Amino acid sequence: MAKKEDKAAEKKTTSKKQTSKKIKAEDKAKLQMEEAKAALEQEKDKYLRLFAEFENFKKRTAKERIELFKTANQEVISAMIPVLDDFNRAQQQLDKGEAAIDVEGFKLIFNKFQEVLKSNGLAQTEAKAGDSFDAEIHEAITQIPAPSEKEKGKIIDIIETGYQLGDRIIRYPKVVVGQ
Repeated sequence: MAKKEDKAAEKKTTSKKQTSKKIKAEDKAKLQMEEAKAALEQEKDKYLRLFAEFENFKKRTAKERIELFKTANQEVISAMIPVLDDFNRAQQQLDKGEAAIDVEGFKLIFNKFQEVLKSNGLAQTEAKAGDSFDAEIHEAITQIPAPSEKEKGKIIDIIETGYQLGDRIIRYPKVVVGQ
């Protein structure tokens, strides 16, 4: 009987040890869970801050871009104001009726206007009668029968001059092509 009692006592001791090990394991698991939750909260906070910072960056750059578009033409317009003043003075002289039309004055204003545009990067697109038609840089308005076999596929006439700003064509020259 003593053996049975010893075995029962031993089982109780073993079960107490196992129970205390289970409790320790549960405490460890709870502690790990709390640490994981804290780490998750910290990462979530970092994410939210980063996301908010990115949204602010997007708003700021969009606002700066809008401001840039609003003021992009300011330099060109400022350079053209003196030409506008010259045209106004010429218009006033015409309205008075005292002066005849000064052709040389209008030519000077026109040249000044061209220089302002050229200094701001505007250039005429090269196109001459007799050049080969290139769909990349010309816009064909119409085709007419070529006067000679040599002029087929060539530019016969230029209806409207083309312009480019830097390397970018902003208006293609409108041409008549021989067929």
